[in-house]
Amino acid sequence: MSDRIRLGVNIDHVATIRNARGGLHPDPFRAAEIVSGAGGDGLTIHLREDRRHIRDEDLQRVRDASDLPINLEMAATPEMLDIALRFKPETAMFVPEKREERTTEGGLDAARQHNHLAPFIRQLKDNGSKVSLFIEPDVVQLAAAHQLGASITEFHTGRFVELCQAGEGALAGEELERIRACAERAVELGIEPQAGHGLTYDTVTPIAEIPELTELNIGHFIIGEAVFVGLEAAIREMRRLMDEART
Repeated sequence: MSDRIRLGVNIDHVATIRNARGGLHPDPFRAAEIVSGAGGDGLTIHLREDRRHIRDEDLQRVRDASDLPINLEMAATPEMLDIALRFKPETAMFVPEKREERTTEGGLDAARQHNHLAPFIRQLKDNGSKVSLFIEPDVVQLAAAHQLGASITEFHTGRFVELCQAGEGALAGEELERIRACAERAVELGIEPQAGHGLTYDTVTPIAEIPELTELNIGHFIIGEAVFVGLEAAIREMRRLMDEART
């Protein structure tokens, strides 16, 4: 197996709970501090156009709370580009975004959006951020990411998780092989392969076992589990399972 796989913790849903009632509690700033001390390797935040999760004023406060690198998920819009150019996240990740969705549904169609994405990616890279694309484990999308000059691709693991939870073992195995093959191909292309979306304690191990993957970004399950055991304990358990997968 390869070296230790990193854990990026998405703290969006701390802000979601706060926004449900307004006010200041629970504070994403405090969540960022806890991630730093509990074995997390990075912070992921998604500044959506509708601001249902993180809000503009949270960006700098999250940065002030931790020395961990920040992965800013964003739609490919002029507004978000302007914000990212000012904020200068370590990584800017383009994700598909629809106002009616409950969470990000599926990967970005980088192949069809090549001409739209290219100037955004170029400006962010020139500004010092790495650029990541959240895509399906698909060779066509991976080739498009390579043509666009993406530094990182995060492969969508949502379908794998759903198949596992539905008891569709054979289909889940096929999806796992797609992720594995795309991770191998990404390395060949000089792209850093990561993965995430929907991962749980029960589904993280086979994904973490893929030696080419450098990082898993996990949020909703960790924040949900934190309701019962606390955020630090939830992160540490996910960290333990990921470490065991690499031993």
